[in-house]
Order: sequence, then C-alpha cells, then structure tokens
Amino acid sequence: MSPIKVAVIGAAGRMGQQTCRAVAEADDLELVAEIDADDSVDDAAASGAHVVVDFTRPDVVMGNLERALALGMHAVIGTSGFDDERLAQVRAMTQRSPRLGVVVAPNFAVGAVLLMRFAREAAAHFTSVEVVETHHPDKVDAPSGTAVHTAQLIAAARSAADVGAPPDATSSALLGARGASVDGIPVHSIRLRGAVAHEEVVFGNAGEILTLRHDSLDRAGFMPGVLLSIREVTNRPGLTVGLEPLLGLPGAP
Repeated sequence: MSPIKVAVIGAAGRMGQQTCRAVAEADDLELVAEIDADDSVDDAAASGAHVVVDFTRPDVVMGNLERALALGMHAVIGTSGFDDERLAQVRAMTQRSPRLGVVVAPNFAVGAVLLMRFAREAAAHFTSVEVVETHHPDKVDAPSGTAVHTAQLIAAARSAADVGAPPDATSSALLGARGASVDGIPVHSIRLRGAVAHEEVVFGNAGEILTLRHDSLDRAGFMPGVLLSIREVTNRPGLTVGLEPLLGLPGAP
C-alpha cells in the first residue's frame, strides 16, 4: 500500500516540529511538505499531500481548512478555538466536499481523551464539579479547548441526568476569581513556564472528593493520537470531533 502523503501547516511551531518528526518516522506515512508563515496551503496541494495537519492559530485555521478542502485534501486540526459555531462552519464546508474528511481534536493525548470520558461518566453522580487546566504561558487561548470540551461533556451529562447546578454561595468576588463558566461548569486556567498541558477535574459530594488528572509531560505524548487521526481521516468523510470515535470507545459517534 502506498504511504499517505502528509503536509504539516505550522511546521515551525512546537507541535508542528514534533508532528513532522513523527510523520517522517512512520513507515506508512510520507512527509511531503512543511508549511509555515511564509508558505501557502497551495504548496501542500502542489506537493501531492493527501492530508494536511494544522497546528497554527485560531485566527488563520479556518482559512487554511477551507482552502485545503477546496484543493481536495483531508484535514486533521489540532489548533484551538473550535466552539459550536466554528464546528457548524466546518460541517458546512464538508458538505461542499462530501468525499473529504476533517478531524478536529481538542486533545490528541489518549490519556486526556480517557479523562474526558471518565469525567462524563462521573458527572451525574456528584453535586459539585470544577475544571482546572494548566498550560505554558505561550498558549494564546484560555481556557484551553480541552477544558472547554470537558466542561461541555460534563454539563451535558448532568443535564441528561437532571442534576442541578453546582452549589456556590459566592456573593462577592474579584473578577475571574471563580474562573470562567462553560455551560455552568467553572473552569480555571493557569499559565506556568515549564508546563506543557495538564488538566484536573474535581468532583465533590458530602464526605468525598474525586479527582481525575492527566499530565502531558512531553509533546511526544500527543503523537499517537495525531498519527491515528491522519490514518483514519481518509476513511471518515465529513466532520469527526475528538479521538473517541477513532479509538472505538463505546457510545462514540
């Protein structure tokens, strides 16, 4: 079988560099283009790429994706900033290119995906819940896409189980002291030099606390999920959100 030809957009960034190395080392993939700020998505198509992997910025990713689909390439997106509105825009794009696939993953670490799944399972059984995420200070968005997605999953599970809002008697607070509210779930962002990507979900009931935590200590930990997405996206027309369906987890779409 011929290797899948891959172009990496944002190749000079930390995740882009790691992805280029991982693709180059994979026997069934071929790195055909490293695209960065002075290059064009058209260069990826000219290289013969079947799949583009985007690790850029929220302000440019949508244009990159639209151009990649117009040029007939599948896409794997690791860039942050994909809320419901943006995902709806991506679905509309894929409808115009029905044979192409797009994977948008809030997090490519398998452990982080499992944390989100465990958090969803626990959500209906605890009165209180808060999310804390920690990243390096060069990250441009807060909260992280992973934290937002986690909070949305928790909120949906609590709503389906008819669990009320987490109790909070705070009546006076400094701005931001209680974090951001994502569908009613408090989410706190920490930015520390030396950190990579870390998430903690803390659940509470009377007399007990459950803590779920995942730590990404090196960007190499994201690469199995990135490579899995590249291999699977060509077989999944339309939009796939998250790694859950690619991992075959029960109940995943």
